Amino acid sequence: MTPQEKIAQFREVAELMPDDPVVRLGLASAYLEAGQAEDAVREFQETIRLKPDYTAAHRGLGRSLEKAGRLEEAKAAYRKGIEVGRTTGDLQTIKEMEVFLRRLVNQ
Repeated sequence: MTPQEKIAQFREVAELMPDDPVVRLGLASAYLEAGQAEDAVREFQETIRLKPDYTAAHRGLGRSLEKAGRLEEAKAAYRKGIEVGRTTGDLQTIKEMEVFLRRLVNQ
């Protein structure tokens, strides 16, 4: 399946279930994989609006912002995601975001 086919499938499901954060995360991830960083940013933001404590969405938002060249916003997204992860106990995602943040800060 091509990245564009994957996006099309997730968009279809998102139209049927627009308030499902898991579907939105899938669409955002498909955009990111396809190199469409700004579209991914928009969808990760929507995912976070729907489920503010979704740490994977915060991580994805940070990655998308990085790919879009919006580095200061990416740092802020990672910091927020780490904070959220501490309240939810998502230790693995926290560790990943700490690595991504450290790499950005040390550039």
